[in-house]
Amino acid sequence: MTAAATMAVAAAELVLRTGASDMEEEEGPLVRTQGDGPRLQEPLQLGELDITSDEFIMDEVDVHIQANLEDDLVKEALKTGVDLRHYSKQVELELQQIEQKSIRDYIQESENIASLHNQITACDAVLERMEQMLGAFQSDLSSISSEIRTLQEQSGAMNIRLRNRQAVRGKLGELVDGLVVPSALVTAILEAPVTEPRFLEQLQELDAKAAAVREQEARGTAACADVRGVLDRLRVKAVTKIREFILQKIYSFRKPMTNYQIPQTALLKYRFFYQFLLGNERATAKEIRDEYVETLSKIYLSYYRSYLGRLMKVQYEEVAEKDDLMGVEDTAKKGFFSKPSLRSRNTIFTLGTRGSVISPTELEAPILVPHTAQRGEQRYPFEALFRSQHYALLDNSCREYLFICEFFVVSGPAAHDLFHAVMGRTLSMTLKHLESYLADCYDAIAVFLCIHIVLRFRNIAAKRDVPALDRYWEQVLALLWPRFELILEMNVQSVRSTDPQRLGGLDTRPHYITRRYAEFSSALVSINQTIPNERTMQLLGQLQVEVENFVLRVAAEFSSRKEQLVFLINNYDMMLGVLMERAADDSKEVESFQQLLNARTQEFIEELLSPPFGGLVAFVKEAEALIERGQAERLRGEEARVTQLIRGFGSSWKSSVESLSQDVMRSFTNFRNGTSIIQGALTQLIQLYHRFHRVLSQPQLRALPARAELINIHHLMVELKKHKPNF
Repeated sequence: MTAAATMAVAAAELVLRTGASDMEEEEGPLVRTQGDGPRLQEPLQLGELDITSDEFIMDEVDVHIQANLEDDLVKEALKTGVDLRHYSKQVELELQQIEQKSIRDYIQESENIASLHNQITACDAVLERMEQMLGAFQSDLSSISSEIRTLQEQSGAMNIRLRNRQAVRGKLGELVDGLVVPSALVTAILEAPVTEPRFLEQLQELDAKAAAVREQEARGTAACADVRGVLDRLRVKAVTKIREFILQKIYSFRKPMTNYQIPQTALLKYRFFYQFLLGNERATAKEIRDEYVETLSKIYLSYYRSYLGRLMKVQYEEVAEKDDLMGVEDTAKKGFFSKPSLRSRNTIFTLGTRGSVISPTELEAPILVPHTAQRGEQRYPFEALFRSQHYALLDNSCREYLFICEFFVVSGPAAHDLFHAVMGRTLSMTLKHLESYLADCYDAIAVFLCIHIVLRFRNIAAKRDVPALDRYWEQVLALLWPRFELILEMNVQSVRSTDPQRLGGLDTRPHYITRRYAEFSSALVSINQTIPNERTMQLLGQLQVEVENFVLRVAAEFSSRKEQLVFLINNYDMMLGVLMERAADDSKEVESFQQLLNARTQEFIEELLSPPFGGLVAFVKEAEALIERGQAERLRGEEARVTQLIRGFGSSWKSSVESLSQDVMRSFTNFRNGTSIIQGALTQLIQLYHRFHRVLSQPQLRALPARAELINIHHLMVELKKHKPNF
């Protein structure tokens, strides 16, 4: 409708302008007077529709015309051929009607409009009065706000004064509470026994008040003078009662057959007593500490000296001496007045069950009781006595160190010094006894076990967080290691200096010196595997070299190479078997003797096959060499020799194999080793005969008549299996 109305107005103006132009052309310009007289007509103001204006742009007109032509009503009017002038007059008439209708509506609503005007005027009056009221209220609020600020300032000042007074009250309360001595404190300190809980509680209160008074005196508080005298008298009384109580407990340690650990545990309940003495009476605290050190030092020394003396009485009577070395002959004689040696020197080179002393269960087992062992006529090796002695020392030292740190309130170097003041004489006595014993000790296994006992006890002490024994463990190891190395070097030297010709009658069985070495080496290797030590492995390596040289020297005493090999194999096999029982399969010693045994076994098999089958071995080697060099034609001249070998092997191989098997079983003490050698020999014999068959298959020997007498290789294998020994 808006577009249609606009189009109608535009059309009407266009018609009016067209009409005016026509009239101007016909009549000229109209002139009207102020009344009805004629005057010149003013130009019609058509605005954008004025196409006579110079400012009119034809392009814009085209745009408007094009836009109006797109309107649906204009399109319909153009299609129906409506006269625009008539249409414009119709539209103008409608507009006049609408205008008149609107005027009538305004006249009808005039009363309402007047009423609305009166209401608006009344609202303005009300709003004006409200504005005056709000203005008065705003002025009242301004005065109230200033009063509130004044009250806030007064409240802040009162809060500051209150906090200051509370702070002063708290400080004064603390000061008064710290200075006032309540009657309960006085009664408990003067009358209560020191073992009652209330005495301990009030003693802590007295200590706190004494500390508070000292602090306030340093600040110059005059009120301290009022309570200083009372606190001093109470302190003196408390110190006297505490001193008597602790000294009484310390003196109770001195009673015979007293378990000093019980009063020690009781003292720990009252460890605050000593702390009170440290803070209030250092002279008395030093007196108590010195008395404790003196008493416990004597008790420990007496206890360990007595225990050590009784412990050594249950040691084995037969111990290793300087002549009980690995390379010493069993037939060696001593002087007439000399002490008889061990019934069997092999016992000092054998570990047996002695190694259990370093097992976790035995290591921390209860200590030995000498008088019980004497009643039962039980005897122990030195390492068992050493373990019992040092486990008791370890246990008591750990307990003593922890007690010292807790009761005497010390730590670090101060704790070390106090511990050594208590245990120093005992540790020195133990070291002197060990040094004296080691001077005549030649039992390397015992010394080595003692070394590993110390290493394990040192780890236990570290787990218990007791570093005070570290220096003692180092001193013990400084005594044990040189002695162990000396004994090991003495054994090495004894093997090195052994003369095989002085050993009496020799046979091919394992020698007792190699057996000693095998037992001894396996013992040390098994112990050393738990906590490896490179120096020990070096010494064992030196001993192994000397034993290998000794075996070679003894083997050289035999006239035949076969006997030499039998002796070497028996000894290597025995040493390897003993080592594999305790040492790891990949240990250096096991690998070394395994290689020696394999080499000597292979050589012995060749030596064993040489007498009955030597001709066959020689021919096969020569023939294979000729074939390899391309000189197989030379085999044609060996027909007689080959025929003799074929017939000789066929007639004697069974008896030779039987004799070979019996010889092997007589020569070797280890049936398993003998079985292995027989199997190796028979296997090598089958391989030799198979090689002989290949040589005879050469064209030069293929037509030999004696080939028909060859034994079938499979038949030979079946027959040889019958000679395989079973155990």
